[in-house]
Amino acid sequence: MSVLDSTTLRIPAPRPPRRGVFVSFEGGDGAGKSTQMAMLREHLIHERQVSEDLVLTTREPGGTPLGEQIRSLLLHGEHVDERAEALLYAADRAHHIATVVRPHLARGGLVLGDRYLDSSIAYQGAGRALEADQIGALSLWATGGLLPDRTILLDLPPEVLDERRDAQELDRLEQAGREFHAAVRAMFLDMARAEPERFQVIDGTQSRDEVHAQVLEAVAEVLDRYDPTFEPPAAVSHRDEQ
Repeated sequence: MSVLDSTTLRIPAPRPPRRGVFVSFEGGDGAGKSTQMAMLREHLIHERQVSEDLVLTTREPGGTPLGEQIRSLLLHGEHVDERAEALLYAADRAHHIATVVRPHLARGGLVLGDRYLDSSIAYQGAGRALEADQIGALSLWATGGLLPDRTILLDLPPEVLDERRDAQELDRLEQAGREFHAAVRAMFLDMARAEPERFQVIDGTQSRDEVHAQVLEAVAEVLDRYDPTFEPPAAVSHRDEQ
């Protein structure tokens, strides 16, 4: 499903003008998200000459002290009911966006995020067999409708992900089994087909340098528009219009 085009989900596509750029990375654990985020960060700083303090890398769940506690409960704690799990992810996301991501974007920063709401839709909406549109609506409500400028999906078959993971250090979701991760992958690909203007799917079986080159192609358009000095127009309230 598309978080914008569901028959039951009516979140407007246009985004208000803002100074920063938000790029999210999605895919299974072991797909190379952290590596590609680090390589993109280095490119931004050393090749595009973006000030280091303007490039923020963060992750979900986590990204804040509260988020790290929620991450520990979700990934390394005891069994969590499916609906409770979805709500905990949404709570982490709401706090993360409000206290970290939106303030950084408002400063004209670049945010590189390891997972965002698409992970919740894929993992809880497909892997946990909850309603995908409800999971998407929950996250959009929690974040005030914030969507990334570009989402990079590093696509790998579950069997390749299994080969890359350390079996001794698997978290609760990574232990869910190949059928679970196949359903998650299928949902990711469905979302990418529904929102081709936001998603870029990249074959994660390639070398990290080949993947990096395609990541740069995928983000070139949004980076070319990036202007850290841009000042969004002041919001006009309904009271001001009267």
